[in-house]
Amino acid sequence: MATRSRKRPAANPWLVLRRSSIQGRGVCARTDIPMGTRLIEYTGERIGHAEADRRDDAERRHHHHTFLFIVNSRTVIDARYGGNVSRFINHSCDPNCEARFHGARIWITAIRDIHAGEEVSYDYEYDWDPGYTLDDLAVYACQCGSERCRGTLVDLPEDQRHLGEQLRRQPARKRA
Repeated sequence: MATRSRKRPAANPWLVLRRSSIQGRGVCARTDIPMGTRLIEYTGERIGHAEADRRDDAERRHHHHTFLFIVNSRTVIDARYGGNVSRFINHSCDPNCEARFHGARIWITAIRDIHAGEEVSYDYEYDWDPGYTLDDLAVYACQCGSERCRGTLVDLPEDQRHLGEQLRRQPARKRA
């Protein structure tokens, strides 16, 4: 009797999943990585914005932890379904990588040399909404710990940077 074996994807030569000093699990460099290296594609199920909003609203009822990445005006990638280790790359206000668009594909690329064992990160740059309050921004509180931390994952306009400073001065809120 033949048994079916599920093929595991090959391990990424650059990245390994580990416990993060920023939050939960994170992705670390398996080896030294030179600046400009394309590390991994952000993959997952491609869905429309209405479905992404529905999934995001359902997820927020439990806690804020999203794997949604907006590609364009029609498409969002939900890495919870069919995603790879890239979904565990944490945010940092002083990142060593960035997300770069190549057509409808998103690649995480090193923007400086990264040492073996170092956590890989990029700036999530969540869109600013002029209606955001301090409580709204606290939902997206940043825990990167960098000296350049803006206090939130939201990309604050220059005239709103004081809100991030207020967040950093507040005692850390427990995430759900």
